[in-house]
Amino acid sequence: MPRAGLTTAAVVEHAVRLIDDSGPAALTLGAVAQRAGVAAPSLYKHVGGLAQLRLLISVRVLDELAERTAAAVLGRSGDEALAAFLHAYRAYVRTHPSRYTALQQQPEPALDAAAGRLLDVLLAVLRGRGLRGSVAVHAARCLRSAAHGFAVLEAADGFGLPEDLDTSYTVLVGALTAGLPRADGTSPPSGDATA
Repeated sequence: MPRAGLTTAAVVEHAVRLIDDSGPAALTLGAVAQRAGVAAPSLYKHVGGLAQLRLLISVRVLDELAERTAAAVLGRSGDEALAAFLHAYRAYVRTHPSRYTALQQQPEPALDAAAGRLLDVLLAVLRGRGLRGSVAVHAARCLRSAAHGFAVLEAADGFGLPEDLDTSYTVLVGALTAGLPRADGTSPPSGDATA
C-alpha cells in the first residue's frame, strides 16, 4: 500500500527540490526516496522509474514556464508583450537554474502537451504582432533559441566579461524585437548598407 500522502505529484516535488538543492546529477530514486522518507521501491507505486521521473520533472518545468510567461504577458501586447515573455523566461531560469538544466530538450511525445502550452503563449504574443503560420513558427524558434541560449550561458556562469548581464539581455530583447519579420512575412529594413 502506498504511503499516506505520497503521490506522483509529491514524488516530483521531492525530485525538483533535490535538483534545486544539489543539481540534476544528484537525481536518483534513492535520493528522492530518502527525501520522501520511504524506501526506494515505494516510489515505483507512483513513478515507473528514473526515466519516467525525468519526464515528469520536464513536464513540471514546462508547465511552470508556461504559467510564468502567460502571467507576464497578460494585459500586454506588441513589443511590450514580447519583452515580458522573454524577461519572464529568463527570470524563471535564474530562479531555478538546476531545475531548468534538468529539462529534457530532445523531442519526446510525453512532453508534447506541456511544450505546446509554452509554445501557445509565445504564438499568442506573436499573433498580437500580426505574425501567423510559418512566419510565426520561424520567429518562435528564433526567440526560444535566443532566450534559452542566454539563460543557459548565464546559469553556467558562461559570461566572463564584467558588463552588466541585465543590460546585455535588454540589448538582446531589443535586437530580437526589431529583427522579427513583419506581419506580411518580409524582413524588417536592415538600414543603409553603405554606412
